[in-house]
Amino acid sequence: MDDNFSDDDNFFDQDEFFDEGVLFDDDDLDQLHEQRSLYDRWRPALTAFAVLLTVVAISVVTNSDNSDSTVSDTSVATESTNVPLVTVPLTRTIKPGMKGDDVLRVQQRLAALHFDPGPQDSVFGQNTVQAVWAFEKLVMSTPRERATGVVTPSTWTIMQSDIQIKPRRDADTATHVEVYLPEQVMIVFKDGAPLVITHISSGSNEKWCEEVAISPGEDGNSTDAEIKRGICGEAITPPGIFYFYNRHQGMRESKLGTMYNPVYFNYNIAIHGAILVPLKPASHGCIRIPMSVARYFQAIVAYGDRVYVFDGVKEPEEYGSPVPPFDKPDPDYTTVPTTIPQTTIAVTTP
Repeated sequence: MDDNFSDDDNFFDQDEFFDEGVLFDDDDLDQLHEQRSLYDRWRPALTAFAVLLTVVAISVVTNSDNSDSTVSDTSVATESTNVPLVTVPLTRTIKPGMKGDDVLRVQQRLAALHFDPGPQDSVFGQNTVQAVWAFEKLVMSTPRERATGVVTPSTWTIMQSDIQIKPRRDADTATHVEVYLPEQVMIVFKDGAPLVITHISSGSNEKWCEEVAISPGEDGNSTDAEIKRGICGEAITPPGIFYFYNRHQGMRESKLGTMYNPVYFNYNIAIHGAILVPLKPASHGCIRIPMSVARYFQAIVAYGDRVYVFDGVKEPEEYGSPVPPFDKPDPDYTTVPTTIPQTTIAVTTP
């Protein structure tokens, strides 16, 4: 039986329903008329619903594309498609001090994502721990005080995703630095791509008074020898927009403490290497980075490169370029003279 008919017909012709001598009776025709009438009544609604679904789908795709191309100033500067790049499983939780091929794979993956893990030596040392801290805080949005420095199988799964790091600012220099104080993370970007991502420790926001050593050429010492002074100050890393204007190589002593390969961007405040880079802000105002990063940091930045310091409260542009709190002499500091006791040598005459 052939019961094909055109969707454009608005009526039925009884002569069309003959097939091999079989005639549709009145009940069949009434049923077909009822079905046809029901379809005609609902066809405009079904068409409108289909159009609505198409519009919604296009809107979702468009919004997704727009969100991928726009980086919010207050959001974590990461994106991930959550598409695994590799499928190597992790069969244990890797903790500091552990060794093995799985540790090496973690170090290699961190390095590929530009989180500097230090030497890729299959040993989960302090440099690797600090790289995992930075990954947890920046990518996993782990609060600073809850970062663990360990790699669980779930962390490893995230680490294997297609993670892309984007800058929060389009700088006017090819290379620029972004410092995120809430996360205690710093990123060096070149042409919009990360060169290195590292854990940092910035100013503790505390007042302090200490005896400090000052190297020749540092602020407060115009002599050719190292001097000591009693200094009081506030351990603040001001947010805002700055640029690199000076640097020194090697170990230096300053009013703000011991620095390795410092690069200055706001008066005495510098980005420099330090042996101690804890999980919390602990400096006198400078930005401490691991020694392994400080060894080559000066080679990847230059005079005039922009430095954006984000505090999570306002945008850097709203602060401008504020100067840090100036130090002052410690009124209670007294210099203790160093004396060399005389030695009496008895001379015996033979």
